[in-house]
Amino acid sequence: MKMKRRNFIQLSALGFGTSILSSTSVYGAKKTSSPDFDQLTSRMADVVPISLEERKARIAKAQSLMEKNGIRAIVLDSGTSMNYFTGLTWGQSERPMVVVISAKGEVRYICPKFEQARLEELIKIGTDIYPWEEDESPYEQIKKAIIDSGAASGKIGIEERVRFFIADGLRQVATGFELISADPVVIPCRIIKSPAEIALMQHATNLTIEAMKIGFAALKEGEGPSNFSSAVAQAHQKMGARHAFALANFGEASAFPHGSSKPQILKKGDVVLVDCGCMVQGYNSDISRTIVFGAEPTPRQIEIWNLEKEAQAAGFKAAQIGAPLEAVDAAARKVITDAGFGPDYKLPGLPHRTGHGIGMDGHEWGNAVRGNKQILEPGMCFSIEPNISIVGEFGVRHEDCVYMTESGPVWFSKPSPSISQPFA
Repeated sequence: MKMKRRNFIQLSALGFGTSILSSTSVYGAKKTSSPDFDQLTSRMADVVPISLEERKARIAKAQSLMEKNGIRAIVLDSGTSMNYFTGLTWGQSERPMVVVISAKGEVRYICPKFEQARLEELIKIGTDIYPWEEDESPYEQIKKAIIDSGAASGKIGIEERVRFFIADGLRQVATGFELISADPVVIPCRIIKSPAEIALMQHATNLTIEAMKIGFAALKEGEGPSNFSSAVAQAHQKMGARHAFALANFGEASAFPHGSSKPQILKKGDVVLVDCGCMVQGYNSDISRTIVFGAEPTPRQIEIWNLEKEAQAAGFKAAQIGAPLEAVDAAARKVITDAGFGPDYKLPGLPHRTGHGIGMDGHEWGNAVRGNKQILEPGMCFSIEPNISIVGEFGVRHEDCVYMTESGPVWFSKPSPSISQPFA
């Protein structure tokens, strides 16, 4: 497949030309002073966690949605949604510990009896605990908690991350109830982020940018991706964030969106594609950058890099209040297919959706993908990351996340200005 010839003079006129390379450094070659890891300190002093009042407001919204959808209660397993509504973090095991939020009344907790005292120390909202001994059924206690909330029958919403054995155990004892998806309650709550949530995601993004600069400075010719990954992880941790991931892929491996299992050794002139994230107070960042290591980029590398930048900008422009999320994918993908790649998900080209929702989970609802008619609203957060994969050559991905405001999208991290300047 031959790509349609793109005019570099035209790209320069759009602000994507090669002239910007003359004033920038080359990673691994004429490198300017890099961030000093030893100077990093905690960046957590000004972080404001989610307040108890906000969590109570989340529960009130969930109860309103339950009333609207005819759902008597929802059941949450240990995990993100439990944390989102109650502020409680609890590790998963074969012993069910679940939360019941009913359409009316207080939050109720079901836990192993021997864990009750520990749970009492951690509870921030509600006081009702339904313990079960090792030889008793936790599912009977879940049913009792639902009945005590005033629901003798009706629809019970099961949150999507509730493990099958818990849902099935409840199904076997909860005669008179209909178990359905809790998506109509949970998704509308979690997909719209509050200013406090957006502030935490912005803080996580800022720390990841700092950590990525440390990681780029650690790249070494003749060595593998672990130099980058380890440096980013250590930087995240030193700044007080919870490290999530730091991936680096070189040369041909960069054509695979999530990397290759084959050994990689960095060489001058390699395309380097990295993908990093951390968490601050439970909220995620997610950023990808693509550079060329140790040498001036080739015309081919510049051309594909600039095409990717143009596609990302088109996706951003399409992300407007009232538009469907699929419009973001369509706009970004059109730039790539118009250049002769694809079509659709075919390689070489863009093999996956243009973006994913993000928040307390790195991937959440709100994907920018064909067929997603979800209308964009203020508070939605998602990535814009059209990826160009050319197997046998290299891949380029620019990934930055946005949050929606009344006037349109705002970047958490500003896109890369050029192939040799990954950060604005």
